[in-house]
Amino acid sequence: MAKKTKDLRLWHEFRRAHSRATTNLENEMLDRMGFPLIWFDTLHHLSEAPRNKLRLQDLADKLLFSRTGLTRLVDRIEEAGLVEREPDQQDRRGISAVLTSAGLQTHREAVSTYDKVIESHFLGPLNTGDRKALRSALRKVLST
Repeated sequence: MAKKTKDLRLWHEFRRAHSRATTNLENEMLDRMGFPLIWFDTLHHLSEAPRNKLRLQDLADKLLFSRTGLTRLVDRIEEAGLVEREPDQQDRRGISAVLTSAGLQTHREAVSTYDKVIESHFLGPLNTGDRKALRSALRKVLST
């Protein structure tokens, strides 16, 4: 029974670390960039996509959002001039989100904030060996 308690404790520690890092990221994005973390995540996925463009359904899958939730999110980011909607050339029913030049520039600026917060509030206390071990452990979990 003691092993299960330790395993449960490990899970809760992971969740607390994730929550703390996410809260710090959210606060810093709002303070420094003027938008929430989910906007950064959206811009980031688009910046990594070919031609900075993803079908809305694919973007929803990457963000773990419902299609309805994503529509409202993209509406707000589009109003800010950071993305545009574009009809899909292969499937006329499909719509893609595309980074604008302002969105790409904003993403570049936000990456600096993101990296600093991750380093100071998550990775900072870990030495090289800790980081390698964490990377290895997370890859094992994600491969299952």
